[in-house]
Amino acid sequence: MEFVERFKKSFNIEWVKLELLKTAYGKKETYMGQLDPRVIMIWYLIVSLLPWFTFNFVILIGLAIYTSALALITRVSPLIIFLLAIGVIGELGYIFLVVFFMGGDFEAYASLVTLTLKIIIMSIASIAAFASMDPEKLSDALLSFGVPAQFSFAVSYGYRMLPILMDEYQQIIQSFRLRGKAPEKAGFLKWKLVYYYVVIVIKAFYPMMLNTAKRTRTTVEALEVRGFSYSLYSEEAKKQKLSHLKIKGKEYQFIAASAVILTIIHVAGHLYYI
Repeated sequence: MEFVERFKKSFNIEWVKLELLKTAYGKKETYMGQLDPRVIMIWYLIVSLLPWFTFNFVILIGLAIYTSALALITRVSPLIIFLLAIGVIGELGYIFLVVFFMGGDFEAYASLVTLTLKIIIMSIASIAAFASMDPEKLSDALLSFGVPAQFSFAVSYGYRMLPILMDEYQQIIQSFRLRGKAPEKAGFLKWKLVYYYVVIVIKAFYPMMLNTAKRTRTTVEALEVRGFSYSLYSEEAKKQKLSHLKIKGKEYQFIAASAVILTIIHVAGHLYYI
């Protein structure tokens, strides 16, 4: 009972919100958080594409272990890991039920598990890459690759608006709860209480969108006053903005280590083919 009470105190809406914000804003103090974002983006694209060029189970397991190790180094949020684990377990269970109750065999199950493993590798690589970059670094990386400045700014702005939207949404829900009245009787399986909260969640969405539109308009006007449109097309402004991006010794070490590990995984896969 003590463990249950401790779990209830730690696992709440505020904790979920903080974990999501930590994931969205990246962790600069981690190993991957100190690397150049361009290197991380290229690494992510390579590791995400590699699983789709092979059906070798040994190689896929090796890539899964490699990406999982980097995710642990990046100190990914326990909430994200928990959600990923729930999704993986549910997917494997669903595949098992579909295959064996529809007259399939182990080979059919193994082929579907291989597909699931490829998706898992992409998911873990995504977590390791994007959890290590803050919105500014992600935006600068996209801009350096030739992505239009409007799109790269929109990505950064979306990240920046995330905590504001979450606080706004929480405040609107709390105001609905203060002004409304919860059902006195919960009903069978507490369906009345569930219905009450579902209605509040839906109603709170529309005021949040209205407030977001107002904030966005204010932000656009402030940016235009400061010459934002000019900076989108100015090569000098772009060069100054990206001047902090430099590939140094850490990046070269990461590239070399990743190349060696991926080579070892592929050699092992060809030696012990499954």
